[in-house]
Amino acid sequence: MPEHHVHQALSERGAHQPSLTMPPGLFAVLVVAILAFLGIGTRYYAHRDLNAIHSILSLFFSTNLLICYWEVCLFLRRDYVKTRAEYWRKSRSTAGRTPASDFLVTGVPLSRILSPTLWADVWAVYSQYDGSYTDRRTFGFNADIANGFVTPAPTLILYVAFTLKLLPAVLAGILGVMLFWQWTYVTSVYWISFFVANRQTRIGRREVYTYICAINSPWVLCALLGLYVSVRLIVDGNYSVLGY
Repeated sequence: MPEHHVHQALSERGAHQPSLTMPPGLFAVLVVAILAFLGIGTRYYAHRDLNAIHSILSLFFSTNLLICYWEVCLFLRRDYVKTRAEYWRKSRSTAGRTPASDFLVTGVPLSRILSPTLWADVWAVYSQYDGSYTDRRTFGFNADIANGFVTPAPTLILYVAFTLKLLPAVLAGILGVMLFWQWTYVTSVYWISFFVANRQTRIGRREVYTYICAINSPWVLCALLGLYVSVRLIVDGNYSVLGY
């Protein structure tokens, strides 16, 4: 396979390669870090204090917002994901690196860094560990698309409310219970569907722990923390649980 075709998802066909590039992994870390800093920094600027629970949820909200964009890309490029998965399957058997590390460290032109085609490749890579993302009939595929379109607005509302107390605590708590519970439930069902379908038998144990359990665990663990915070907001009627 010619070298300029190896990472065809990382640039538009026929486009000239600009001098400035950035690995997708670094870009994702920077986006999450900037979004999280906005919340944590705003709280410190407004109240001159920091809070561990608020910082953890700020990081979680920021991560979910990035993932939501990826999930929208999954919907917009769903046919491309299925085609691209075959490329990564072949690459996995010939390249020295795993598809995930290969994708994350490959330089991407800055002009293409927000391309839906680029970030759809996340799911083509992930499909090497869970093939449901190449099948639009599966629970995982549709649950993630739903998360991408439904949760950005309530995520932003709660992020602002937890940072600046712009909503009455009871209202923020009610919205939080709804949002955090669905994250806990949907992610739990995703795990169940993965193991019931015996998809774990197609990959190694380390890949199961890394790509299935660890990567998805924030949407259970952080969601349970958020659920606790939300219940306290309702019961207390104030933001004391977040250190205010």
